[in-house]
This record gives sequence, C-alpha cells and structure tokens, in this order.
Amino acid sequence: MNLHRLGGLILIALFVGLGLLLPGWSRFLLTLALARGLLVLGVVLLMQAGLVSFGQGLFFAAGAYAVGFAMRDLGIRDAFLGAILGAGAGLGIAALVGPLLARYRGIFFAMLTLAFSMIFYGILVKAYRITGGTDGLRIAPPTFLGWSPPEAQLGSVLYLFTLVGVGAMVFLIFRYLRSPLGYTMRAIRDNEVRVEYLGLSVSRALYLAVLLVGAMGGLGGALSAMSVGHVDPNLAYWTTSGEFVFVALLGGTGSVFAPLAGSIVFEFLRTYTYKYFPYTWQMGLGLIMLVIVGFAPGGLWTLYELIARRMSGWSWSWKRGA
Repeated sequence: MNLHRLGGLILIALFVGLGLLLPGWSRFLLTLALARGLLVLGVVLLMQAGLVSFGQGLFFAAGAYAVGFAMRDLGIRDAFLGAILGAGAGLGIAALVGPLLARYRGIFFAMLTLAFSMIFYGILVKAYRITGGTDGLRIAPPTFLGWSPPEAQLGSVLYLFTLVGVGAMVFLIFRYLRSPLGYTMRAIRDNEVRVEYLGLSVSRALYLAVLLVGAMGGLGGALSAMSVGHVDPNLAYWTTSGEFVFVALLGGTGSVFAPLAGSIVFEFLRTYTYKYFPYTWQMGLGLIMLVIVGFAPGGLWTLYELIARRMSGWSWSWKRGA
C-alpha cells in the first residue's frame, strides 16, 4: 500500500478515535479547530500564488449567517443542508468580489480583502432587524437527515460530521494543488509575466482560487456555527481574519494538513492560557507562540518533516546494516 495512503488512513482512524475517547470539552475544541482550519487552509492556498488574505472572516461569517438565516426564517435544521448553504453562501460572496480581487496583488490584495470583510461586518452590526446586530443569532441543534441525536451524543455526532466535511475538502485541495491549476498558482508566485506568455490566464486562475477559498470558508463557518450554537458579527471582524493568517504561519505551508495542525494547536493553547492566565492570556499566548516560531520559523509542519527525514535516515541505515 502507498505510504501516503496508509498515513492518511492512520490519521483518519486517529481522529475518529479521538472523537470517541476525548471528554466533551476537548472534543468541542477539536471540532472548532477543524472547522476553522478550513479558513486557514484557504489562506495557505492563496499563499501558493504569493497572496495573503486578511478577509477570510468575510466567507466565515457568510457561511455561519447562512445557517442562522436558514434556521430562523426557513425552519431548515438539517446539518447537510446547512453545510451546503454555508458553502454556497461563501461561494456566492467569492463570485461577487472575486473579479475585483483577481486584478490586484501584494498589499493591495490584502487590504482589499480586509475592506470587504469590514464592510460586511458593518452591515451585520447595523442591520439589527435582519441580523440581530451585535447580539447575533441563535443556532438550534441541527438534525441529520431527519434524525435528532440525543443531547449527550450531539457533540460526538457534530464532531464526526465536521471531520467528514473537512476531510472531503482537504482531499479536494490536495488534488487541486497537484492539478495544472495548482501548478499554475505556484508559477504565478514565481513569475506572473511568464505565465501570461505561456498563454495562461492569471486572472482566471486566481478567480477560480478565490471561488474555492470562498466555498471552503463558507463551509467552515457553517460547521462552526452548528457546533457553537450562535453567530455574531465578530466572525467578520478584522481580528478574526488576522487570526487565520497567524495560524497559517504557525502551522506552515508544507502540506494540506499543516493548517489543520496549526489550528488545533492554537485552539488548545488559547484555551489553556485563558484558563491559567485569565487576565493576561493574550500576553501568555503571545510568549508561547514566540517560542514555537523561534524553534520552528517555517511553521510546526517543519518539525514533522524533520522527524520524518531522520526516521527515514535511520530506516535506510538499518537496511544497509542488515
């Protein structure tokens, strides 16, 4: 069996086992980290083309509020429909802003994504009668194809549902990065002019990437909303978007699994620093992050790659000795 496929199966089994064995609060944090990891994965995807998005909160909030509106106004509580609506909302927003974003690079792209996110934040805050303003919207416990799991099992079911959704999207991005479109994204980062000379449309490639990032962000927002049970305008605020960029740097860009690893580490670190340093948790979190980045400037995934290389070297030495 292919080693990558075997590793993927082991990883899936590990996450399924964690969902069944961990206590409820840890499972909730893991669920939230996986959902937010999709937003971080979107940041990493755009980084493949040399772009940084400070507006991931736009798609995050769009997907979350799509679930909230569907439950409040349409009576839709099914988790599968909620996930589809969330991904569709993110995709729709990306389709609207994508043509403009695809025309800009560098700091202009970053600031434009931030501007769109803050505009959406302002709409969510001011349109009180529709969005609930700063109070947000309550999300009722979802159903699954008509089945309402008992309250004691809801957390486990939501975790497995989130794991399946995130796993499917990670596989899609894995295939995308190894497709001609994925190689085009990296070529754009290296030399955009040569890509145009080859007859490829840079704007079209970036627009398709923004669409994919929007759908991922909307799905992540929907999954997060169903897990938390509440949405509010802060999902679109600039600090939320900045957090996704920070986690992307923390996890690294060496693999599609790196953003998920960074998101999980960040979520648990934030929780524990708030527990032990309730009044200075931001400072405590910042110090811990500085230590991590100091030892792994390329992100946490570089530590895994280092361990994997050493284990490969030991295996090769053992075979030669045998």
